[in-house]
Amino acid sequence: MTTNPFGRVITAMVTPMHPDGSVDEAGVRAVVEHLVANGHDGIVVNGTTGEASTLTDDESIDVVRLAVEVAGGRAAITAGVGSNDTAHCIHMAGRVAEVGADALLLVSPYYNKPTQAGLVAHCRAVADSTELPIMLYDIPGRTGVEFTTQTLVELAEHPRIAAVKDAKADLWASSHVMAATDLLWFSGDDVLTLALLAQGAVGCVSVVGHVAGQEYAAMVAAADSGDLTTARSIHQRLIPAVDAIMTTSQGAIMAKAALVELGVIESAFVRLPLVESPPEHLEILRKGLAEAGLR
Repeated sequence: MTTNPFGRVITAMVTPMHPDGSVDEAGVRAVVEHLVANGHDGIVVNGTTGEASTLTDDESIDVVRLAVEVAGGRAAITAGVGSNDTAHCIHMAGRVAEVGADALLLVSPYYNKPTQAGLVAHCRAVADSTELPIMLYDIPGRTGVEFTTQTLVELAEHPRIAAVKDAKADLWASSHVMAATDLLWFSGDDVLTLALLAQGAVGCVSVVGHVAGQEYAAMVAAADSGDLTTARSIHQRLIPAVDAIMTTSQGAIMAKAALVELGVIESAFVRLPLVESPPEHLEILRKGLAEAGLR
């Protein structure tokens, strides 16, 4: 299927919704097919960009089931099971495994702000409960809790903790962990994908990949071959799209709007507390996609 349990060119997929707020199953199918057809060998569902925090458990399971069915082995499906309740993470890990997920995404618990010892215990408890490989998700800007270097080195000893989605924006800390462990490293920040690939990341978990999958696949391939000139050229060409999607308002909002612009899904509806893009943001998006050669 893929060169590792997660794939290498991965997008954190939106969860398409109808204008009434219900999950759009046809839209889910369309996005999965679009990603697989455009350079992806992995997809993350029920992550931040998938609005996991406002999906019910049953909705989350349905999205995983649909993604597995549509991907049909052409891309690895990594299911987000993160929560600030360890027991709930374990429950969801079991449910997504039952519907065929290939791997798990586990974000650090948010709001209750555990100590690093608590974070280690949390991750080990989830890893002990499953046979699936786990990608840790380090995004302290959202959770308030980072995975420190020592914590990641300690967690790397667990046989099912295999990877990190790095959205911490600390390249030096990333270097330390990559040098000290065999963890598979993924850029979780489109702004830093080139930089992380250059220092040893194996791939990316992108948001802009919704519209630039082929470009990210080419960037990863160029970095693999040591052709940083080509990788840098792709990176620079994507700047307008990355700015439009990642800095105009919020990634899930803008990614859905971009998929509507490209005709992949019909509605850009997002659940509160998110709201859809106003006209001025859509103009920024259209300009960014055009300048990046993506439409």
